[in-house]
Amino acid sequence: MQFVVTALDYTDADALNRRMGNREQHLAVVRKLIMDGHFLSGGAILNDDGRMIGSTLHMEFPARADLDAQLRSDPYVVGKVWEKIEVRQVKLVPLK
Repeated sequence: MQFVVTALDYTDADALNRRMGNREQHLAVVRKLIMDGHFLSGGAILNDDGRMIGSTLHMEFPARADLDAQLRSDPYVVGKVWEKIEVRQVKLVPLK
């Protein structure tokens, strides 16, 4: 199953610092997800000033429960970077 994840960051004064403090760990998880075939595409959501305020991810897992388990352990969740996470099932255009 394919999913689009839209995750918006907390908006408090320290939110960007938490994002940057957890970024390398988050990217290490993303690299493993790419190798395992779960992460299809994604990146930061930017505000009008070009500041990171969230993330969007295209993911593939056998079931929604598998994705939810992955998200619960993501450094951006554990480190209180993402405040609101929306998940929808999608059918992406095949690239191959």
